[in-house]
Amino acid sequence: MNHQTIPTTISPTKDPNQPAAKGGLFLIERRKHPRISVELPFDYSLVEREGSFRGIAGDASEGGLLVYLLEKIEIGTLLRIEMLFSKGKELTTIQAIVKVVWSDLVPKESWAEYQYGVQFQSFFRGDLNRLKVLLREIGQAHG
Repeated sequence: MNHQTIPTTISPTKDPNQPAAKGGLFLIERRKHPRISVELPFDYSLVEREGSFRGIAGDASEGGLLVYLLEKIEIGTLLRIEMLFSKGKELTTIQAIVKVVWSDLVPKESWAEYQYGVQFQSFFRGDLNRLKVLLREIGQAHG
């Protein structure tokens, strides 16, 4: 399983009478659910607006997704998403409502202009279980 860590710098208060200490970085995993690297296309729409757009999920967990989109979306915006993937010979979908919790520009080598962290707010009936199965299967295939 691919665990992602968020760097957090711990800086003690400086005492002018003490010699300078060597700097360092202390890493803390702050995610409740580990993220799994994926490349999963999905359709999305703003909850309060008609029209469907395309995006790509770059990683996924039971708590949310890292997504790449072409349009600028404000933090706090609710999106309706539908991920389509194959399971054996069947096509399966996962539908959910997500909330944008952070945003950033994407490096130039990506097809999208923006990347967002989205947090799951609700799932359509049975889709949380489908997501758990999908993540477990991807994790086992790459673990």
